Amino acid sequence: MLRIAVPNKGSLADTAAEMLQEAGYVGRRDPKDLHVIDPDNDVEFFYLRPRDIATYVGSGALDVGVTGRDLLLDVRARSREVESLGFGASTFRFAGPPGRFAQLSDLEGTRVATAYPGLVDAFLEERGVAVDLVPLDGAVESAVRLGVADAVADVVSTGTTLRQAGLEIFGPVILESEAVLIQGPREAEGMDTLLRRLRGVMVARRYVLLDYDLPAALVDEAVALAPGIESPTISPLRDPEWVAVRIMVARGGVNQVMDALYALGARAILVTAIHAARL
Repeated sequence: MLRIAVPNKGSLADTAAEMLQEAGYVGRRDPKDLHVIDPDNDVEFFYLRPRDIATYVGSGALDVGVTGRDLLLDVRARSREVESLGFGASTFRFAGPPGRFAQLSDLEGTRVATAYPGLVDAFLEERGVAVDLVPLDGAVESAVRLGVADAVADVVSTGTTLRQAGLEIFGPVILESEAVLIQGPREAEGMDTLLRRLRGVMVARRYVLLDYDLPAALVDEAVALAPGIESPTISPLRDPEWVAVRIMVARGGVNQVMDALYALGARAILVTAIHAARL
């Protein structure tokens, strides 16, 4: 039975649970449940603190897990990233008082507060910059104002929180993180099926089906505009001068594709959501 670790709370928890349910697995009915068995799929789910997942998987106690790339690297466990899952994106940067720091080397000998000491220590060590790390669990942006650090290393989205704390971003990006599927030191039965299903969910989220009718003489031009994943499905219509075309199109650009096809001469253009896929 495949043993899977899932975040029980935090920014990754809800989307990870939704993704697994879309992949055909049983989810927990009560948010207080910490263990769920899915006998039909021969899987056990363990709902754990996101920060602990890499440790459990790396120890071999659990086979695979969903966590953040940042947490995986921070823990430095014997687990490895298998697949990025396309959600939970975040960026880690350094920030300090305006005008004090211009480049990474300016941190030499200073105090840097962070909730990810393992991640930041490895980044700075690789670049030969020695600092005094100040580990904190949260509210890292307040560390400079309260006098416990000279700079911080923290998650940045828009940078608004750091600016409100009187800090400015400087230096290189520490890490581009997102939710990832991780695996322990040994191969586990059922891993291939899990990975194939999750990839299918990601495809279903990124693409839609596009159907349209088109004069047969314009097929080559239409395929040049929207070739699909491999090759379009083209079917004859009752009118021999027209055909029906079906392709997969990236969800984000579907309206632009529809406009271009309509301008070419396509009609009856329909978009259908994909609920599951195996490519």
